[in-house]
Amino acid sequence: MAIIETTSRQFRERQKDFFDMADKGEKVVIRRGRKQSYVLTPVSEEDLYFTPEMIQRIQDAQQEIKEGKSTVIRSKDDLDAFFDNL
Repeated sequence: MAIIETTSRQFRERQKDFFDMADKGEKVVIRRGRKQSYVLTPVSEEDLYFTPEMIQRIQDAQQEIKEGKSTVIRSKDDLDAFFDNL
């Protein structure tokens, strides 16, 4: 199985394709600039990442979203405004 390498820009443009590749077991490496890279890896409920504490945090976040306590970002301007307000 080959390693699929992409840039962060290409990843943003074709996220679904790269997620599908990772779901099928392909090794996807995303380069960010010249010095940093990331591996796209599917996570399942059986992974250690999903501790009871993490599951509770996710459930709390889902509840906050239902209650409208979230920020919706639909455009670059929304994102810029969000970061400007931090």
